[in-house]
Amino acid sequence: MNKIIIAIDGFSSCGKSTLAKQLANTLNYVFVDTGAMYRAITLYFLRNNINTNNSLQINEALKQIQLSFKFNADKGFSDMYLNNENVETIIRDLPVTQNVSSVSTLKEVREFAVLQQQQMGKQKGIVMDGRDIGTTVFPQAELKIFVTANIDVRVERRYKELVLTNPTITKEAIKQNLLERDNIDSNRAISPLKKADDAIVLDNSLLTREEQLAIALNWAKEKIGE
Repeated sequence: MNKIIIAIDGFSSCGKSTLAKQLANTLNYVFVDTGAMYRAITLYFLRNNINTNNSLQINEALKQIQLSFKFNADKGFSDMYLNNENVETIIRDLPVTQNVSSVSTLKEVREFAVLQQQQMGKQKGIVMDGRDIGTTVFPQAELKIFVTANIDVRVERRYKELVLTNPTITKEAIKQNLLERDNIDSNRAISPLKKADDAIVLDNSLLTREEQLAIALNWAKEKIGE
């Protein structure tokens, strides 16, 4: 079967990773959560008090970071590992969430991550989601999907995810965080979040996960069959 690269971009809490995992599982493709990579780097920076205004510290820190994905049979997808530690859960906590956008704007960090991401996609048969997959990482991807959703829908989705580990979290705090991240991601100087010219927009505000998958799977099958 003809294998392709599927690039999925969009704002925070739009369901990009959910869709990417669904597509990868259905097509038997490799799923790469680039957001998890940036979150793991952010976690390392926070733990080690890295000064993000100091290029020397940043570059030295990146030399100490080893990122890998290891398949979790119970979940049906891969967990993020930072220096052989499973950090899949802790990178979703608020401290990382509040800092990941600013860390991911750093030139050194993006170059470090993008190089690894491009290596992962050399064999094709991959689904990758993030902010700049269709524009920077894989501009040659056969299928590019830009996922979007209403801000209130995104807040509700994020709240359901975070309240399980942080019962005191408020929807107001989540909304403020999402809007700040949207602004940072869209206006950063390096690889800003934007829709690729040839990307297909998927607004899933009113869609179930199953409906979303059916639409995207149809697009993928059309590209695979070309």
